[in-house]
Amino acid sequence: MDLNFDVVDLPEADHVAEGEQAPDFTRPLVNDEYWEDVALSDLLTEGPVLLVFTPMDGAFPATYVYNELRDRGVDEHAQVVGVSVSSPYEHKTTIEERGIEHFEGIFSDPQAGVAEAYGVVNDLDGMAGVVEHRPSTFVVAEDGTVEYAWTAEEWPDFPDYDEVEAALEDL
Repeated sequence: MDLNFDVVDLPEADHVAEGEQAPDFTRPLVNDEYWEDVALSDLLTEGPVLLVFTPMDGAFPATYVYNELRDRGVDEHAQVVGVSVSSPYEHKTTIEERGIEHFEGIFSDPQAGVAEAYGVVNDLDGMAGVVEHRPSTFVVAEDGTVEYAWTAEEWPDFPDYDEVEAALEDL
């Protein structure tokens, strides 16, 4: 198969692991109606959270991940929340285009501080000071414990969606 891009091995990531506490953070959470600053800990009071780190909105990995999660209906088991470097305006468009209005929303993390806290920052093509989020998923239980963690080892790479669903069903 002729891919129109190179598959690139990513350096090893020192990401948050299963059994560890998920770092709390507050960022603008964008949904289909509005955005406001929300803390992860506030979401956890409502139930478990599936955190989905993607590169910038519009990149095909983000599109594919959101489409797959939507089609599988994973939001029946947890609040699905994206995180990327894109702006709230871009998130509004992504939510509409991907048909994910029923997800909790997408956090805007333009300086990648949340990605850094989770150990999933990806230097973009060696450009100084330009980063994005490495594709990653974290299932976070109501007590803040990471119950499942996956982080891409190459670009592009996608989570094992069956494993994500199994982790969510085990909550």
